[in-house]
Amino acid sequence: MVTPLRASELPALLAGDTPPLLLDVREPWEVALARIAPPGAETLHVPMMQIPMRLAEIDAARPVVCICHHGMRSMQVAVFLERQGHDTVYNLSGGIDAWSREVDPQVPRY
Repeated sequence: MVTPLRASELPALLAGDTPPLLLDVREPWEVALARIAPPGAETLHVPMMQIPMRLAEIDAARPVVCICHHGMRSMQVAVFLERQGHDTVYNLSGGIDAWSREVDPQVPRY
């Protein structure tokens, strides 16, 4: 089951023993407007519609946090990844908008 993750919980997860991959599934124009870039975090940008074609780029053995604008597209991707055999998949509840409101107000809201 996909684990919902609050924006305020992400920094602790990133600081853990097995930091997750941040999978940003937004469109390129959205990434150009705002992005999550915590120090030391690895982020992979793959627009939602490209996920099936680029699945091999996402390590199934590594925890993944799916991110979009408000958390709807990323939830769909997270469910898809689970169905493809990924063991640990999180969905950033509220998306990058929640990150901006709760964690890093420097990240522009759109």
